[in-house]
Amino acid sequence: MDDPVKRPSVNPFSKLTGAALTDHLDLRNGLNNWQFTAVSAVLGLALAAGVVLAAGPWDSGQRKAEQDWAAARDRTGGAHHEPDAPGGPDPAPSAPAVLAALGTTTNQSAPDAPDAPDGVTAGLRAVLDPLLKAPALGTRPSGVVIDTATGRRLYAKGADTPMTPASTVKIATMVAALTALGPDHRIPTTVRASADSRTVTLVGGGDPTLDRAALRSLAAGTARALKDAGVHEVRLRYDTSGYSGPALHPIGPNENIAPLSALMVNEGRLDDTSSGPAPRSGDPARDAADAFGELLDEAGVDTASGPRSGKAAAKSRPVARHLSAPLSGLVERALTNSDNDIAEALARQTALAAGEPVDFDGGRRAVTAQLKKLKLPLKGVNFADGSGLDREDKVSAALLAGLLARAAGADHPELRPVLTGLPVAGFSGTLSGRYTTKTGGTGLIRAKTGTLTGVNTLAGTVVDAHGRLLAFAFMASGTTDPSGAQSALDSLATTLAAGKR
Repeated sequence: MDDPVKRPSVNPFSKLTGAALTDHLDLRNGLNNWQFTAVSAVLGLALAAGVVLAAGPWDSGQRKAEQDWAAARDRTGGAHHEPDAPGGPDPAPSAPAVLAALGTTTNQSAPDAPDAPDGVTAGLRAVLDPLLKAPALGTRPSGVVIDTATGRRLYAKGADTPMTPASTVKIATMVAALTALGPDHRIPTTVRASADSRTVTLVGGGDPTLDRAALRSLAAGTARALKDAGVHEVRLRYDTSGYSGPALHPIGPNENIAPLSALMVNEGRLDDTSSGPAPRSGDPARDAADAFGELLDEAGVDTASGPRSGKAAAKSRPVARHLSAPLSGLVERALTNSDNDIAEALARQTALAAGEPVDFDGGRRAVTAQLKKLKLPLKGVNFADGSGLDREDKVSAALLAGLLARAAGADHPELRPVLTGLPVAGFSGTLSGRYTTKTGGTGLIRAKTGTLTGVNTLAGTVVDAHGRLLAFAFMASGTTDPSGAQSALDSLATTLAAGKR
């Protein structure tokens, strides 16, 4: 059973894959300025009519959460991984090729040659350097722009300097997970029964999006199996052994991330939200087990003694299973809403696939190993967590832009959800409140935001006036005016969209 997302997708191209996404990416290959402006206006009207914007954003919550930064730097983590079983749900279907009618003659040649030995064009340097020197961007900001069609670096400033990325580190987490597991991977939650069927165990697989509807289905399947065995009363256990390490993220208890557990419902949220800061359970696994026990009781199986923590017996048999949404959908949701819980879960899924311990250290090693396969600059990088809440994360602008360029390349179609998950300027996710018709860029820019106290970053894609799909990353530290820093970053991206050189 798929996990039903309570809100409509906020990403207008979130289901574009294969040919449909190729049509979108091929806008870079032939549209001139007026064509692209007209296309964007039409798309903007359609989006305004049809898109339900997400609550949030997470990034502002990160600043709030930092006020409660934990003194203890404990690490935690975990995951559970099984191959899809026959009869499981099919991957989510692709949306229609809504941009097919906009196809134009392919022209991937760059309109200008590099003007310097480092390959940087003097035109871009002339317009971006002054913007990157804006006082709001603090000390030594960095930036990189890459033509995704050729892989050529068009602009670089402090490109290889490791900096705190905040939530833009999620791009690296998502690329690593997709590389390790593939876009069709699903995270299982299972119920196992003992040999005599007198004990049932709810086994968490690390799916933070598990919801009550999924628990109800698991309870119904379990009840049928038990009744077939003539059993109407059981001992209930719940198994969180898929994760190792302490449960709290180093940033401490806060509304931006639940205690890390292999078993939870709705990300441990104690309200009806599906994104953004929210009150969180102190023990999401026990809450999930309590809810499952109630649903078993409703289905006619008595669990009067209540749930207890315990690992499923080695000889137990599966009686029910729920599969998460495909990894492609989880990636898109994590990027659009800057979802910390999903990001940490996918770092642990990556660790599990790599045979690493399913904790923060295992996630760091696994993510690093996967990115090495893409032959990207990793000098000085550190993936302290998967979400970007930890200030010990360090990546470079060259790495972020390079990851996005790889996701756009023909050699890595499995990485497309990284692009389709990026928020759309002025319309979705953490960019819904940024970019306006007055400042420009609305609907033209797709980018992941990153914000911590003193840290502002932006990394994404834009089609410029020459028809090139550009991948960019801009990073700033030592900022003191978050609003001014965001505006400065938005100006950099808008300049790329306008095609200035």
